[in-house]
Amino acid sequence: MERKDMKTLVAYFSPGGTTARVARAIAEVVGADTQEIVPAVPYTAADLDWQDKGARSTVEMHDPASRPALAKAAAVDGYEQVLLGFPIWWYIAPTIINSYLESADFSGKHIVLFATSGMSGFGEAARGLEPSCPGARITEGKVFHGVPSRAELEQWLAKLSSSSSTTD
Repeated sequence: MERKDMKTLVAYFSPGGTTARVARAIAEVVGADTQEIVPAVPYTAADLDWQDKGARSTVEMHDPASRPALAKAAAVDGYEQVLLGFPIWWYIAPTIINSYLESADFSGKHIVLFATSGMSGFGEAARGLEPSCPGARITEGKVFHGVPSRAELEQWLAKLSSSSSTTD
């Protein structure tokens, strides 16, 4: 976060609930609005079985052009910064995040990524999202392995606030 008075949105995709818990905690710490990224067709447990080569998530992630439909387009007018959260799938962001970014004009906005993962890092997430939001600035924020404490979030957000670099 760059300025304390910057209007911030916490947007997140969370088919399993973990990213939602982190996103709500972040929004509470920074006093931001939240926006859930909801697919037009919800993911089932079978859709999320990454070990099944025919599962919806596996098929989407193996097709870089995949753009799952959204229930509602992004609503980012009036926000200068978007903290954008998602689970890491195959070392990148789920393709529905590209759908979200392509559904509105993010030019001039600062997008700070946060993610949840059992063990992996961001991988190529930022690079894979950049073409979907021309004119925006993307910063890799933090990957959370589990739900962090409020103190951990405050520490990360304070570091983000004081950092002027594009990576963390």
